[in-house]
Amino acid sequence: MSGIIRVPGDKSISHRSLILASLADGESCIRGILDSEDVRATAEVLRSLGAAIPPLADEMRVKGAGIRGLRPPRRALDCANSGTTTRLLAGVVAAHPFSARFEGDASLSRRPMKRVAEPLTYMGARFEFEHGDGLPMTVHGVDLRSIDWDTHASSAQVKSSILLAGLISEVEVRVTEKSPSRDHTERMLRAMGADVEIDGNQVCLRPARRLNAIEIDVPADPSSAAFFVALASLAGGGELTLTDVCLNPTRTGFLGAMTRMGAQVDTTARRISGGEEIGSLRVRAAPLRSTRITEAEVPSLIDELPLLACVAAGARVDLEITGAAELRVKESDRISAVVQNLRAVGADAEELPDGLRVHASRRELSGTIDPRGDHRIAMAFGILSAASGNRITVSNPDCVAVSYPRFWEDLRRVAA
Repeated sequence: MSGIIRVPGDKSISHRSLILASLADGESCIRGILDSEDVRATAEVLRSLGAAIPPLADEMRVKGAGIRGLRPPRRALDCANSGTTTRLLAGVVAAHPFSARFEGDASLSRRPMKRVAEPLTYMGARFEFEHGDGLPMTVHGVDLRSIDWDTHASSAQVKSSILLAGLISEVEVRVTEKSPSRDHTERMLRAMGADVEIDGNQVCLRPARRLNAIEIDVPADPSSAAFFVALASLAGGGELTLTDVCLNPTRTGFLGAMTRMGAQVDTTARRISGGEEIGSLRVRAAPLRSTRITEAEVPSLIDELPLLACVAAGARVDLEITGAAELRVKESDRISAVVQNLRAVGADAEELPDGLRVHASRRELSGTIDPRGDHRIAMAFGILSAASGNRITVSNPDCVAVSYPRFWEDLRRVAA
C-alpha cells in the first residue's frame, strides 16, 4: 500500500457553500466543490428556487440573491437521495413567503423529516406530509418567529435548518444539542459576517440583515479520507498520505477511534482556511486491537461507523458500538445492512437495538454483499475486500457516486 491521494471535497461543506453563497450579497467563489449526486441535488433545488448556480466545477462563482431573494419554485423540488438537501433547504423555504413540495427517491422518502418539521412549525411554518413523516413533504413558508430549541439529540442537519430559517427571517435562534454535532454551518456563517455564538453544546444566531460574499476552498472530505485510513491501517505494509483533509474537531472521531485501536496516523501541514482546520494524514500499516464506541462519540463518526465495523472484521478484533440508533434512519438501516453483509461474507456480527457487535473470527471472508444502494456500505466493504485480499464482491458498486464518484478508481490506484 503506497501513494499520495487527495480525496474529493467535503460533502457537508459543499452543500453549505452553495446554500450560503446563494443567500449572500455579492459574488462568492467556491473552489474544490464535491461534484457528486448529492451536491448536484442541492444545486438543482437552489436553481429551482431562483438561485444563479452555474454547473459544478473545480472553481465556480455564485452570484447571491440576498437572504430574502429566492423565488417560488415552478415545480416540485427533487432532492434525489440527499437528506442534507431536504432538511437544510426546508429551513430556507420555511422562512420565505411561498410554498414548495419536496420529493426524493425511494430511500430518501423513507427517512424521517419530523425532526426538522417540529422546530420550523414552532417558528410558524406549516408542513404537510402525504405518508407518515417522510417525503413527499410540502412546506408553507412565512415570516418566522424566534426560537430556543432543545433537539434532545445531536443533528447537524436539524441545527442547520433552524439556523438558516432564523437567518432569513432575521430573528434570533438558539439551538441546544445533547452533544455538539458537526459545526460547518456555524463556521461558514461566522466567516460571512453573521453573529454566531457557540457555548459548548449550544449555538445562538443573532439577527443579521445580510451575508457577505466569501471565497471558499472546500477541503478534502474526512469521511471519504477515512476509507483510505482504514485501508492503509489494515494493509500488510507501506504508507499512504492523504492531503488537504478537513480536520474539524467535530469530524475526527474516526481518527480518534482508529488511533485507540493502534493505528499509526500522523498529522502534518496543519493550517486554517475558511474557518476550517486542514492538514495531511500519513498512515502506516499497524496491528489493531479491540475497542468500544459509546453514545458520546457517535456524533463525530456517525458516517464512519459502517467502515469501523468492516475494519474490526478485517483486523479480526472485537468491536462494540452503542448509542447509534440514528444509523437505522440513514440511506439504509445501516445497522441491519452492515451486520447482514458481514455475516454474508463469513464474519461474526450481531445487531443491537442501537448499534452492533463484531466478534473476532479467523474465518476467511468471501462472498457477495448487497449495499442496499448505500454508498458508505459499498465503500466500506470495498475497503474490507482490498485490505484483506479476500474475495468480496459488491453488488451495485455505482451507488458510491452519491458522495465519491471516483472511489473505485482511487482504490485500484493505491492498492495495486
